[in-house]
Amino acid sequence: MRLMYPFVSDRTRVVHRLGERLRPGGTLVVITPVVEHTPDEQRGIALDEDEIGLLTEGWERTERFDADRLAVLILRGPCHTGTRAVERQRPPTGLAVTGALAVVTDEAGRVLLGRSRRGVWELPGGKSVGSESFEAAAVRELAEETGLIAEAENAYVVTTLADAAGDVPRLTAVVRITDWSGTLANPEADKFARWEFFDLHGLACVGAVFVPAAQALDAVWPGVVPGLPPVVVSYPLAVEQPPVPGEPAEAVRLRQAMAETVIDGGWAPSRPVRDALRTVPRHRFAPEVNLANAYDGGDRAVITRRDETGATISSVSAAWLQAEMIEALCLNPGAIVFEAGSGGYNAELIAHAAGPHGRVVTVDIDPWVVGRTRRFLTEAGSGRVSIVEADAPLGAPARLVPRGGFDGGMITYNCWDIAPAWREQLAEGGRLVLPLEIGGYTRAIAFERRGQVLHARHFTYCGFVRDQGQQARTIPVVSLLNDGLTLRFEHGPAADTDGLEEALRGERHEIATGVTMEAGAYFGSLQLYAATTLPGFCRLAAQQDPDQGVAGIAKGRDAPAVLGDASLAYLVSIQTKDGKRREDKEWEWVVHAFGEQGPQLADQLAVTVRAWDRHVRADDNSKHADPVLTVHPAGTPDDLLPAGDVLDKEHCRLVVRWPGRDALLPRPVERPEAGVVTEGV
Repeated sequence: MRLMYPFVSDRTRVVHRLGERLRPGGTLVVITPVVEHTPDEQRGIALDEDEIGLLTEGWERTERFDADRLAVLILRGPCHTGTRAVERQRPPTGLAVTGALAVVTDEAGRVLLGRSRRGVWELPGGKSVGSESFEAAAVRELAEETGLIAEAENAYVVTTLADAAGDVPRLTAVVRITDWSGTLANPEADKFARWEFFDLHGLACVGAVFVPAAQALDAVWPGVVPGLPPVVVSYPLAVEQPPVPGEPAEAVRLRQAMAETVIDGGWAPSRPVRDALRTVPRHRFAPEVNLANAYDGGDRAVITRRDETGATISSVSAAWLQAEMIEALCLNPGAIVFEAGSGGYNAELIAHAAGPHGRVVTVDIDPWVVGRTRRFLTEAGSGRVSIVEADAPLGAPARLVPRGGFDGGMITYNCWDIAPAWREQLAEGGRLVLPLEIGGYTRAIAFERRGQVLHARHFTYCGFVRDQGQQARTIPVVSLLNDGLTLRFEHGPAADTDGLEEALRGERHEIATGVTMEAGAYFGSLQLYAATTLPGFCRLAAQQDPDQGVAGIAKGRDAPAVLGDASLAYLVSIQTKDGKRREDKEWEWVVHAFGEQGPQLADQLAVTVRAWDRHVRADDNSKHADPVLTVHPAGTPDDLLPAGDVLDKEHCRLVVRWPGRDALLPRPVERPEAGVVTEGV
């Protein structure tokens, strides 16, 4: 950038975007006049030390040379400046201060910030005068500081923030401006160096931001400014605010590309879902990531919230999965749908697919997620989505349940169980789509209600965040061999493992199943088949490298297993062929077993693998057979259940019937403990 940096509009944003595009160690060179060698009448083309400091902040390495009274800045990247909220050097005076901050976006959805002479970024705004309303104060300050003109009727108080600067209480109104006119200027050059529009995802790396401005940005787009201290008391106001338009042309292009990727993959065959993907602005519901990540057409989800351990607790799911689950609802125009697990984008997709008379009721237990979703729906929604803070297994509030029940229901987090309210609030013939954990393996299953029974109609391999409400379940885990191995009991309580560690130190028994697979082969149906047909099923996980333990399981991976009396058998894949080409590689399923009952358990597991290979598996990964699955209320007597393998949960009984298992049914067995798979009920 030679002799042109001072003339760049939104220079901080532009340089940051350039820095994002550099490889590690990549270089940006800026050659610029400096104030000390520039006549007063030409100071506008030169940089002072504050501007140079801002330009060089966040780069991995910087160098500066002087040449012919010019500054040559060597900036090596990539560039990232962490955002931090700071106070002004001089605290306010008086008994208390009230003021308003204006949140303004341009036609590309970028937010306006000013670089103040105090060295921090600020929103337009200031103290209110006399009996002036917050709305009036915001539009007045906007005009005085930036030259932009807005009407009070287009100004909406989103919330008021209460904190203190030093010993002075401070009440700040966050005012969202939905429409404005004029040309951006800098009338108060003594207070501000310049004004710039920033991408929302860029707010994570702008450096120092005035505390009330940072809190105001977070009030409009919760989570967009990371690491804010919880020092502000917020009083959200229930005001009607129209959606605020604005997106860059790049967002439109990327959205169409994402939609085409999903459509080409076969996940959106219907016109309503296709139109929803092409229309609903996904990036508006994930402002903390750049457009490329927001519109990733692959398998990427956008993580929007983590717990204190770093685990994901809220996200925007992959677009293909959202499309397929919405397709599985089989919505008619005007459908009313219940959604559990909020975020806004998925609900808007459903509302769009249901047409202009459709409606969505979305529920979430996390107040932060509810507040965030409500703001995003206000900013970019259709007005056809209602959000409620509640524990989703309780269903929707009665006042929001349509007469006859919801036309569809969608759960967007992993469910170990199926809440009775989800069935009871579903209309006869309506569909419930949810990611159900079976043996620890998750499938998004579309169920159709017929009386009190849910009938599975469609299965999709997937993974979601875990439940946080009253149905949340901690999986019983038993550690073995100094935590080198763990057993996970996905179906019920932990079984007796006395004597198992001694067995694991003994001889290992192995059986080759004769069942092989090539690179890229799908074996998720084998995991589900084993989990639903094998008594004593559990999962064996390794916390150490294969050469350091007895199991031969890769560190961090797990294997389907069967537990006996001080005995264990589990399934691993062993590479039997190698080659330079992917199609030359091959693996075989092999059973490892320990303990006195190990050979019998290994035979049982090997027979299971071979039965799966004969009756379930297909050469085409997308053609594996699905089981016939029905879900019955807990307490349904055995003699009223259809034939199949039964898996009991707290609120329901699952009956699974796979192809090829007819010959095994019915076969009487003794009733086991709740949660254990049985045959021939």
